[in-house]
Formats: sequence, C-alpha cells, structure tokens
Amino acid sequence: MDLLICPDDLKSSNYPRKVSYQKMAQIKSRTFHFVIIFLLIYEVKTQISDESEFLVDRSKTGLTHVPKDLSLKTTTLDISQNNISEIQSSDVLSLSKLRVLILSHNRIQYLDISVFKFNQELEHLDLSHNQLRTISCHPIRNFKHLDFSFNAFDALPICKEFGNLSQLKFLGLSATQLQKSSVQPIAHLNISQVLLVLGDSYGAKVEPDSLQDLNTRSLHVVFPTKKEFHFILNVSVSTAVNLELSNIKCVLHDNECYFLDVLLELQKKPRLSSLTLNNIETTWSTLLSIIQIAWHSNMDSFSISNVRLQGQFGFGDFGDSDTSLKALSIQQVISDVFSISQSIIYRTFSNMKIQNLTVSGTRMLHMVCPSQVSPFLYLDFSNNLLTDTVFNNCKTLTALKTLSLKMNQLKQLANIILMTKEMKSLQQLDISQNSLRYDEYENTCSWAESLLSLNMSSNTLTDSVFRCLPPKVKVLDLHNNRITNIPKDVTSLESLQELNVAFNSLADLPGCGTFRSLSALIIDHNSISHPTTDFFQSCQEMRSVKAGNNPFQCTCELREFIKNMDQVSREVVWDWPDSYKCHYPESHKGILLKDFHVSPLSCNTTLLIVTIVTTVLVLAASVTFLCWYFDLPWYVRMICQWTQTRRRARNVPLEELQRNLQFHAFISYSGHDSAWVKNELLPNLEKENLQICLHERNFVPGKSIVENIITCIEKSYKSIFVLSPNFIQSEWCHYELYFAHHNLFHAAFDNLILVLLEPIPQYSIPHSYHKLKSLMEQRTYLKWPTEKSKHALFWANLRAAINVNLRNEVKETNDTSS
Repeated sequence: MDLLICPDDLKSSNYPRKVSYQKMAQIKSRTFHFVIIFLLIYEVKTQISDESEFLVDRSKTGLTHVPKDLSLKTTTLDISQNNISEIQSSDVLSLSKLRVLILSHNRIQYLDISVFKFNQELEHLDLSHNQLRTISCHPIRNFKHLDFSFNAFDALPICKEFGNLSQLKFLGLSATQLQKSSVQPIAHLNISQVLLVLGDSYGAKVEPDSLQDLNTRSLHVVFPTKKEFHFILNVSVSTAVNLELSNIKCVLHDNECYFLDVLLELQKKPRLSSLTLNNIETTWSTLLSIIQIAWHSNMDSFSISNVRLQGQFGFGDFGDSDTSLKALSIQQVISDVFSISQSIIYRTFSNMKIQNLTVSGTRMLHMVCPSQVSPFLYLDFSNNLLTDTVFNNCKTLTALKTLSLKMNQLKQLANIILMTKEMKSLQQLDISQNSLRYDEYENTCSWAESLLSLNMSSNTLTDSVFRCLPPKVKVLDLHNNRITNIPKDVTSLESLQELNVAFNSLADLPGCGTFRSLSALIIDHNSISHPTTDFFQSCQEMRSVKAGNNPFQCTCELREFIKNMDQVSREVVWDWPDSYKCHYPESHKGILLKDFHVSPLSCNTTLLIVTIVTTVLVLAASVTFLCWYFDLPWYVRMICQWTQTRRRARNVPLEELQRNLQFHAFISYSGHDSAWVKNELLPNLEKENLQICLHERNFVPGKSIVENIITCIEKSYKSIFVLSPNFIQSEWCHYELYFAHHNLFHAAFDNLILVLLEPIPQYSIPHSYHKLKSLMEQRTYLKWPTEKSKHALFWANLRAAINVNLRNEVKETNDTSS
C-alpha cells in the first residue's frame, strides 16, 4: 500500500511535489508517460486485490460528519473535500485496522489527537487545508506521515509527544510565528520530508535561525502570498539536502533583491544537492543572477517554475563555463516583454555542459544545435512553439538518450525521423500532442536504430505510420490518432512489448504476427465490434490487455471471444467485465458481455440445418406412421365425399329429403356373406312386404360408389349391418358404416341395426375401425343363433325393428321438425 499512501500523491495541487528534479528526471528517462501510468495502475490493482487492504473513498460527497456505516475492515479512508467540522473518538473507535486517514480540505478547527488512541495501526494522517488553530496532544508512536499544513496555526503545532515518533518520515506544518524553540521537541528525529507553510498574518514573527535544529533531508518552505515577504528566515541553516521554496517575490529595494543574498548563502552549502523555486515574480536581470548563482554552486539539480518576468530583457552568456549542475529545469515562464531577441537564449541553452535540461512552457520558437559535441543525456522542450526545423541535421547530440518535444508545432513526421537519424544514442522520444502526419509515399524512414520508446499520441497519424517505425522499439504509444487499421505489411517489430492504440478507429484486435514479443496492449475506445477470436492464441506473450469501451456487437461471432475473456485472468484483462458492454443490437445495448448468452444451436449453421432436417424427418415419419396406424387417407377420402354430399344436400329442402324415403332398410354386408343375405335375410324380410335396398340392385350406374352408398342410406329408414370377420376386411363396408352413422336425415333417430352373423373378437378389429368398436360396445345387436329353434324369434325381432309405415314415419318426422 505504500504506492497508495505516497505523500506526494496525497498532497494538494496548491504546491509542487516534494521530489528533487534529479529524481524526476531519472523517472522520466525510464519510460514515457503512458507506460508509467500503465504500470502504476497495474501495481495499484494488484495491491487492492489483496484481501488485507480495504479502501473507502467518500471524498467530495458533501459529508458533514465521519460516516457511521464504515466497514470494520477499512484500512484506508479518504473523506477529503467535504464539510466536516470536527472529529470525535466515536467516529473512528471501531476502525481498529485503519492505517490511512485523509481529512484534507474540510472545516476542522480543533483536533484532540487522543481520538486516535484506539487506532493503534494508524500511521498516515492528513489534515492539511483545514481551519485548525489548536491541537491537543496525546502520546503517539506509530505515525509515519503527519500533515497539518495550510491551516491557521499561530505557532508551530509541534507537541513534545512528537518526539516519540521515531518512524516519522513526513511532517507538514503551518504557522505565522516561527521560533527556534518550537522545533526542539523533534530536533533529534531524522525526518525525510518537512513541509513548512508560513501564514499571511501581518503580525508574523519569524526568528532567522528557526530552522537550524530541524533535522530533515528534504525541506519545502511555502512563503506567504498576500504580501511582499522579506527573507528574514535563514533557510541556509537547514540540514536539508533537497530544498524547495515557493512564493518568492524578488522585488528590488535600492537596486537589491534580498533573495539573492539567501541564494548566495545556499551557494556555500556543500551538502545542498537540489534546489527548486516555485511561483516567482522577478525581473530578467534577477532571473539571470539566480541562474548564475545556481550554475556556480555545488548543487546537482536546479529547478525553477511558474516565473513571471518584468523589466528589460537581458540574458548573459554563461553556458560555456564549467558547473556542478547535472540537471536544470525552467518551466512556465511569462514575460511582460513581448519583443525580445531569443537567439542568445537558444545559443546559451544549447551549449550548456550539463546532462539534463528542461525548458518547458516558455513559448520558445526554436532551438539551435550545440556548437560542439554535447553532454546532454535528457532534453525536455515540451509545451513550446518549436517547429520541424528543430535540431535539423544536428550531429552534436550523440550522447542524448531522452528527448521530449510534446505540445509543440511539429507537422511532418518525416522531418522528425531525419532529426533522430544523427542521434546515435537516442532511446526515448516523446513527440505527442502535435499535429504530425506521415505520407505513406515518403522515402524517409531512417529512425535512430537505438530508439526503444516512442510516444506519438494525440497527432493526426493514419495507418501509414506502421510502415515506418523504429525497428527496435519496445514501447509504442499511438493513442488518440486517426488509425483505422494496422496494415498487413507493417514494419516487423520483433522487439515491441507495449503498444497503446486507444482512442482510434480500429475495427479489430491486432494479431501478433509482426509483434511476437507484445506483452501489453491498450486498445480501448476504438470501433471494435467483432474482435478476433484467436487473439490470445496468436499472442502467447500477452500479459496485459485493455480493450473495453468498444462498440461490441453481441451476435454469434462474439461468443468465442467472450469465452476466451472469461478464461483469462483478470490481472491480464483490464476493466473486465465492467467496461465491456454490448452496443448492438438495441435489445442488448448496455448489457455486460459476460451476461450475453445465445443458444449454440442458433449460432451453428450446420448444427441448425441438421437439427431442422432431423426434426422434419422425424415429424414426417411420425405423421406417416400415424396415418398408417389410424388409416388417415381413408378418413380423408370419406370426409371429402361426405362434404361434397352435404354441400349438395343443402340445396334440397328437408321435407323433400324426408319424402324420398323409399326403403325400410339398407343392407350392408361383405361379399363373402352374400349367400346368407340372399338365402336367409332377404326372403324373411321381403315376405312381410318390407322394401330392402341392396347395392347389387339399387345402385345407379354412372354415379360413384360413395355417392350411391350415401343416396341409398338417405332413402332408407334403417341401415342393417351384417357383421362378421369378413365385414371388417371390407373397406366399402367401413364406408357404409361411417355414412350411416352420420346420416343427415336420420341424425335424430336410432337408424342402425347391427346383426352379428359370426363372433368377432375385439382384438381382431383393426385400429382404424374404432367406430365399429365403439358401436359394438354401446349398442345392442342381434346375434344370429346357430340353433334353428331360435331363428323364428330372431326374425320376429328384426322385422319388429324395421316394420313401419314409411308415409306415417315421414309425417311424424315433419311434425317433430315443425
């Protein structure tokens, strides 16, 4: 967690970071900005994933009190930039694991340190930028970081109990009165960093030697801003190796600036390694004097930033003289003089015999090539007005390793490529935030062979830039350009390890065919809708991927990609799954990719076709079997015939149909039983003057069989069916039985007579004859007796069932209908 609670990261932006310029230069020289951020996020993510750390951020939420709903596991609590006016023991009593507490930018006026007596693990307390006036002390031992800067203390808030803080590394103080005795309680401590903010009160009392007993390696003094401050405080008596002074108004009094005397005293300090000056108001001549004093001192690095200049322009020529300085930084210079000759400035800077030089934010138009081989290792000319002609054909920067030209007026990448050709040792180049473009027809592609890290972000580069890249580059930043595709004929970059192409218009993840060593890829905020599914297979060395915030199209093609992302460790895939959402179609818009699910059947065309064909075949086979089992064709034909007959019958009045009754009975039998019908049945019925309808003698030639059957049944009062095993084998008998049962005229009468000539086992009746089964189960039928003695009774019963007067029956039917 040291990375999360670094004092420099937690400080307000109102004063610069308390790190020497030399150290910052070393950091910058290692890699470019995006790489630092990339690795920083990785470390933070790794540490947050540790179950022992529990971070709570409630900053900028309008709190008036310390929240009560905090987890007991909380180790880091940030409640800065709220409206909290007090803190009590009960607020933090339950947070026994609390290590870091940030309360900066609130309204606290009083602090009793005893409120933290139960927080034994608390080691980082930030109460800067409050309204503190008084501190009530309590024995404390574990603090490593205490910040009471930018408060309203009259005297230094140093309690005698602070003398027990043997682990204290950072101490932030503020006061309007500064006395030597106030520092005594901590004089024996070896504190790494001390921040001292002097108040603006007009009654301020400062003893010149107040800091003499302060034992610290790095000291940052912030002077008052609301009034001119005379440098009564003697900073030269401090033991600090790294000194930073902010808010300096070097106004002449009797042609003399008191601050120059302070610098002359510092010049004599052999231990002083780094000096940083912030927020300065002075003249050109005084600025020149300040730089000359630093130049001839024993310091390693000198940095001056946020400078406002007035008076006549003047600049001395001192760059050729020897110096102990290794790093000089001049940043953010504003001059009241609008017309000045800069040639002397260019010549002075270019010929300085130092290793690290930063001239940033000065509106510098040009920089000339050193007149002889230069010792420059690090050059930062960012945020100026430099053009492509800078260092044109310059052969004296052979030792230069790091060059930053970001935020300038560079236009043609080809000119920059030519510039680097003569820089034989160049390893890091930053040309971001310009207007660079590259014509693919350019013949110039001779980068410095030593170039390892290249930042070309925020330009107007297109796909053609990939055809001309440094062959040995390891870190490449091309984010925020106009790249739509990585060409197949891209320059082979066998050494490329980290690639940033975020905020472009790429439609797919790049393969690693030409990037075989690629281990880190940032490609978020592009136009990727259907990413390549075999990306991780082709990029075996990939250790970190950030591809969120793309317009993913959630279709079948995305299933394999989602599966691969789920299988890869979250330490490899950044922001998964929160930044990976469906953009199309509208029905899935906003859904996380991990929650998108679609049936495998609908995504596999072959499987879908096989499934459909199989289903159709099974269905067809089932229908065929059912048709065969239930004799469906027979029923279809029968229904068609019956429908046609009913249609014709609708046009004939019911009375006419009833008047057409001509027969007492219609006989239906199998041809195999015709002998019994003709020899037994007909003689016994017709001798009683019963009119019997037989198909052999009553069917009308020329009509269809089915139509004849229906006509005979409709002209008969009863239908007699001679049942036998032969009957169930006859298809036409089945037709006759069906039509007789559904006779239009006799629907309201019991018109069926079943005569069982021979026994019929139920199991022998086909399934398609389910109507016959039903009739035999529900109706009483006449069984032909084998004994002759019973024949007379059989005939009597049969004649009684059909011996009616047809005309009377018709009349009764008419009466019932009316």
